[in-house]
Amino acid sequence: VQLQASGGGSVQAGGSLRLSCAALGTVHASDLMTWHRQAPGKQRELVAASDNGITGTYYADSVKGRFTISRDSAKNTVSLHMNNLKPEDTAIYYCHVRRVDGDYWGQGTLVTVSS
Repeated sequence: VQLQASGGGSVQAGGSLRLSCAALGTVHASDLMTWHRQAPGKQRELVAASDNGITGTYYADSVKGRFTISRDSAKNTVSLHMNNLKPEDTAIYYCHVRRVDGDYWGQGTLVTVSS
């Protein structure tokens, strides 16, 4: 499966962005879809995850209440709505799918938040 992410950009603190990721290939409703991010000099971290309602959604503590992950299984897309962005949210954001045959990653999209 190929993942194509879009929607990154530059925004001032307090602003909002919406990231989208389209999966080309088979993604089952039960497959885990996530957003990770990697800031300069830091390890990649999990931001949000969705298994389409089987066990619910997960958010990192740092983004709870500000970010929302959503899926459209019919369109094979996963989105990340980011509100009240902070400079520490600056990072490359990656969409990811975990299927039974392995993990798949998108190319990443840069989000820059200025103070």
